[in-house]
Amino acid sequence: MKDMGLRKRAVALLDCSLVRFVLFVAVPFLFLVFCGLHPKSYVTGLVSTVGIYIVLASSLNLINGFSGMFSMGHAAFMAIGAYISAFLTLSESVKANECPALPDWLIHTQAPFAVALVAAGAAAALVAVLVSFTIIHTKGHYLSVVTLALIVVIRALIDNNDSITRGSRGLNGIQPLSTIPAVYLVVVVTLFVLYRTIRSAYGRGLISMRDDPVAAQTLGVNLTAKKISSFAISAFFAGLGGALWAHYLTAISGANFYFEKSFDIVEISIIGGMFSLSGAVLGAIFCTVLPEFFAPLENGLHIAGFRLPTFFGLSNIIMAALLVLLIIFHRQGIMGYSEIIVESWFSKETYTALFKKSEYGKVRSALAALFRGT
Repeated sequence: MKDMGLRKRAVALLDCSLVRFVLFVAVPFLFLVFCGLHPKSYVTGLVSTVGIYIVLASSLNLINGFSGMFSMGHAAFMAIGAYISAFLTLSESVKANECPALPDWLIHTQAPFAVALVAAGAAAALVAVLVSFTIIHTKGHYLSVVTLALIVVIRALIDNNDSITRGSRGLNGIQPLSTIPAVYLVVVVTLFVLYRTIRSAYGRGLISMRDDPVAAQTLGVNLTAKKISSFAISAFFAGLGGALWAHYLTAISGANFYFEKSFDIVEISIIGGMFSLSGAVLGAIFCTVLPEFFAPLENGLHIAGFRLPTFFGLSNIIMAALLVLLIIFHRQGIMGYSEIIVESWFSKETYTALFKKSEYGKVRSALAALFRGT
């Protein structure tokens, strides 16, 4: 009972808009500014990776969490976005030498990064629409298998078109444009669009389709249109994530967009919570940062005079075990259905709380109650 009371007092503290501003807006913003001022640091690279995974996992949650389908083909749409963005931003000389089979107009085109991102997302969405007509009537595990097959098809196209993609040798010389400001601008836009989409009448239709497709159809929800459109929206942002990934790595090949990458995104979605956009944020942080703490265990550690043996792959085993335990004991993921993080970002009350005297009093009361109970 005491634990339950403590939990309620902690929730009451988090209900304060001023606390949300500090925890979810001010602290992350200052941390991003610090990373932006140190672009070559290891931490900055890790933070960029987190941002890219937020885009990918949140877009996957639209399909797997809010629409009731289960896709595992995000890596395919990433690959499309990555190569389209690379083709649009590579210099003319590089494309002429490395990718001679590209259309002349594309060889002579070098677009700004923002244009390349939009084109990457649009290309991924177009492919998703074309593919959706063949998979729209598949459900559950069958849909998962079909989307996995899409990854195989895209990988084969990349590896067997040497004069366009350089095949398995990969495409090099991509500009390192995925800076902290660029990545997190895309993160904010992605989460805002998805958040507003889910909170709209369209989003409520998606959720009703997920919960009871028969009842939703009876109430006038067009299931086919909802499935195709949500699949395309998800693919659009997956294409953005793929473009960011390409400009972060600066060298890509089909191997960067295979089953392992899709499994990573699904893992983030499940651990964070696929029914919440905030789950994508927390899952991306958790699954990117935590393995870095486990990595030293793979090389062996000295504990009380004893040296643990080298165990390569131990961090992956630990993450897999955590995933299994989470599925068994908390299937909704860490965040469940909560949107506390994303709601705090896009709520006017979070920012106006700074100028309200009552909010400071509310925080003092919540802190007093919390410490009285500990």
